[in-house]
Amino acid sequence: VVSGCDGDQIVRMRVSPQARTKCPELPEFWQARAVLAVDARGRQRTLLTSLTDRRRFKAADIVSCYERRWQIDTSYHELKQSMLGMELTLRSQTVQGVYQEFWGALIAYNLSRLEMARAALDARHAPDELSFIRAFHTIQYEMTWAAVTRSYGKLPALLRRLRERLKQLPNDKRPGRSCARAVKSRPFRYTVRFLKRDLN
Repeated sequence: VVSGCDGDQIVRMRVSPQARTKCPELPEFWQARAVLAVDARGRQRTLLTSLTDRRRFKAADIVSCYERRWQIDTSYHELKQSMLGMELTLRSQTVQGVYQEFWGALIAYNLSRLEMARAALDARHAPDELSFIRAFHTIQYEMTWAAVTRSYGKLPALLRRLRERLKQLPNDKRPGRSCARAVKSRPFRYTVRFLKRDLN
């Protein structure tokens, strides 16, 4: 520990010999800020960050950002499984076609989230309080119906109706996680032993 108070300290850590072998320019020690975080179940976790300026970056803000960081995984799940099925299958045979598929999926996801956010704000909800899967299916149905019936002149009325329907799709209240969202260490690999059967 270099300096700081309980729960928010500047620490000095030794750079591993393996890293210095690969990159001799690395210093012998490196500094980081260690912030103590306590989850809802009272368990403690130490967060390491390069944001060492305590005046600009409050410890509580760092802990909050770390908790919100896991929402990125939720977005990946929505994009890969809820929108595109169990896995993202790229059908294009060219690099340009693959880029086009990715951009198409990202645009569709962001437009769906944008419409959900607008509906949530109209209903005085937080943008993440609406059910993504139910909202996406509603948007998909409405857009498919408009394309099949070719009622393009009714799009403004359709979008108003869509937003009203989205307002009625809040997430069900779910209990908190029983397991912390954290990187878990790999288990040790033990030698596997097999019992020999007596064939006699």
